[in-house]
Amino acid sequence: MNLNLGMTHLRCIVAIADHESFTAAASALGMVQSSLSRSVAEAERRLDVTLFERTTRRVVVTPDGVAVTQYARKMVQDFDEGLAQIGRFVTGDRGTVSVACLPSLAATFLPAYVVQFRRDYPDVLLEIRDGLRQEALTDLLTGTVDMALVSAPTTEPGLVHRTLTTDSFHCAFAAGHPFDGRERIEWAELAGEPFIAFGSQSSIAGPVARALDDADVRTGPVMHAQNVGAVAGLVAAGLGVTAVPQLVLPMMEFAGLRHAPLSPTVERTISLVRVEGRHETASVKNFVRCLTG
Repeated sequence: MNLNLGMTHLRCIVAIADHESFTAAASALGMVQSSLSRSVAEAERRLDVTLFERTTRRVVVTPDGVAVTQYARKMVQDFDEGLAQIGRFVTGDRGTVSVACLPSLAATFLPAYVVQFRRDYPDVLLEIRDGLRQEALTDLLTGTVDMALVSAPTTEPGLVHRTLTTDSFHCAFAAGHPFDGRERIEWAELAGEPFIAFGSQSSIAGPVARALDDADVRTGPVMHAQNVGAVAGLVAAGLGVTAVPQLVLPMMEFAGLRHAPLSPTVERTISLVRVEGRHETASVKNFVRCLTG
């Protein structure tokens, strides 16, 4: 017995069972009636059973036809659902997008884009991995994530970047500090000030060090801390001032710090980094479009 039935056979069987008419079933399927009849006859031959009894007035589904139709209906529904899911993946309506980014970007820059993307593509799983800049780039290069959001362009071979925005630096200090109430602070005014600096692995440390060098500023005693919370707490305790990008300031609000823009303006560049030539799914491309507008 050859049970090699295709979807066309199964769709014809279900349609005839539903409509109890070859003419109505053919119309529902958009087929000519002769093609429908040939498909059903072929299915009956391969199954070696009679599925339908034809009379001059109507089509009667046989007991074998009832049983076969039950299975055929489920197979057609599963097949159509599978095709729909494939279609949603191809268009980017389903899938997974993974992003590595700096903690400050995950907390302040990225959420608005995530909200927009989730509204447009609610069935796409979005994974955010926050970490230091080099960790993000390593995850990107090893294929752990689809893209990375970091500060400053990268010159690593095989990576391409696109600038998304810039982020200017502010001086943050404890309430009651002599800087309190100022609308702008010169980098030169940090000379001699006790300073809370981010650790060397932080993406903030490099731009701040270069800005101080450019201003020929030597701060007072320097204390290092690795994360935003620790820096904010030390500054709030009156142990020193610090320089942070504007996007980091919301993460320091818990400490009740004051802040003002630093002059001359120093900016860090926020870049979207991807692997050159790497295949990207439709979901990933949709998220890139969301970020880049």
